[in-house]
Amino acid sequence: MNNNVTFSKTIQEGYSFKGDYITIGGAQLQNEIIPNHFINIPLKTLNRHGLIAGATGTGKTKTIQVLSEQLSLKGIPVLMMDIKGDFSGIAQEGSINEFITNRHQSMNLPYSSKAFPVELLSISEENGVRLRSTISEFGPVLFSRILDLNDTQSGVVSILFKYCDDNNLPLLDLKDFKKTLQFITNEGKTEVENLYGRISTASTGSILRKIIELEQQGAELFFGETSFDIKDLMRVNEEGLGYINILRLTDIQDRPKLFSTFMLSLLAEVYSEMPEQGDAEQPELIIFIDEAHLIFDQASKALLNQIETIIKLIRSKGIGIYFITQNPTDVPNSVLAQLGLKIQHALRAFTEKDRKAIKSSSENFPNTEFYKTNEIITQMGTGEALVTVLNEKGIPTPLVVCTLRSPMSRMNILNPQEIDNIVSNSKLTRKYNTPIDRDSAYEMLTRKIDQANQQEVAFPETKSQNKTSQKTNTINPILKVITSATFIRGAFGILNKVLNKKSR
Repeated sequence: MNNNVTFSKTIQEGYSFKGDYITIGGAQLQNEIIPNHFINIPLKTLNRHGLIAGATGTGKTKTIQVLSEQLSLKGIPVLMMDIKGDFSGIAQEGSINEFITNRHQSMNLPYSSKAFPVELLSISEENGVRLRSTISEFGPVLFSRILDLNDTQSGVVSILFKYCDDNNLPLLDLKDFKKTLQFITNEGKTEVENLYGRISTASTGSILRKIIELEQQGAELFFGETSFDIKDLMRVNEEGLGYINILRLTDIQDRPKLFSTFMLSLLAEVYSEMPEQGDAEQPELIIFIDEAHLIFDQASKALLNQIETIIKLIRSKGIGIYFITQNPTDVPNSVLAQLGLKIQHALRAFTEKDRKAIKSSSENFPNTEFYKTNEIITQMGTGEALVTVLNEKGIPTPLVVCTLRSPMSRMNILNPQEIDNIVSNSKLTRKYNTPIDRDSAYEMLTRKIDQANQQEVAFPETKSQNKTSQKTNTINPILKVITSATFIRGAFGILNKVLNKKSR
């Protein structure tokens, strides 16, 4: 049996599946596209996460566009992080040209142009449906990790949340958190210390500086109401096409803290809200994270550990996460180990560091008799990629050089008028883009301080009497904390993780 026949048998058997699948392109051998040898990905294993890597200009953006279109056609919603502003054209029908026609004829793969249902989202000043989350929804543990606090500072944050729980003070945005932090340091210090224990002003000062750093990256636009319901990411239109939700992030490339804060919040919310799916036939949602290094480069160790943990667990909820980056080494090894699908576009060897990265990347793929992986990885053209996926049994498919199909939608961005039309006609815009600033911790504590100041002016002797009363009526601080809702939530969360680890 000659090499071509062996290759044909290997690819056709390796990429044929019993269940439903999407087709991303055709197989290539010795720089020739082999007709009718389609590269398919089973829907069943799309929740096993994936990596799309390659040098600038090798076709990663169009690959994401193709994947999103094919998923939408199967009724699977998509959320993509659009860092460079490349994806909005998915909302408009593409155009057919000679290059596309010839490419698809060589694969014997039909082609048609099509527009897809799109929602444009924003966490910054970009035009789109506003995504927000409240401080309370983060909780003390997650919020402390975002701020990269030490154990002592995290303890202060837990007390702050507990005080707000006990006194019905909603923590909605950063001004609520700052006001409460200032209150427990100054006017409410005696009250809080009698109830929960001593609080260091050095710790509260450090926390405040971390909050200011977050504010400087634009986080005040993200924290607040109305909180975004993650179920609004999982919609299909009247034709049964999954919505492609494009989060416009072109203005936060230099604000990685805000980006990682949002991503951790989103993943935690999706994980907590979605039910267990078990061995489902297709995923509930696929998330594409472009320029993935922005999450990992400046993430603290605690934040990185939290992201890694969620990625490991979230696939059981029917969620697949796909990281897009120039080099696989941008993604931590502990995360790479969780990724079942790999689409590797060409890498360029300009330096010794590049050559080492190419060698390392080549070793991440299954062995193959049809390609010299470390050589072909530098020789592929635009729109070509090394591909391996997980089959329905969870086994990696044979490594293949794939010629990617062309996107069906526009391969260019929308103009401002087209963007305005999508945003203004969206049902989600009416739901989320009306700002709400209801009575919360900031307003309540401001009134409390004003009333106390007025009372002190009118009745100066009351202050000393209140101090005496507080000393005689103090509840044991330790008992107060361990019986709190905040402490119990945290304890059960830790216990749950321990039990899960033992069961595994």
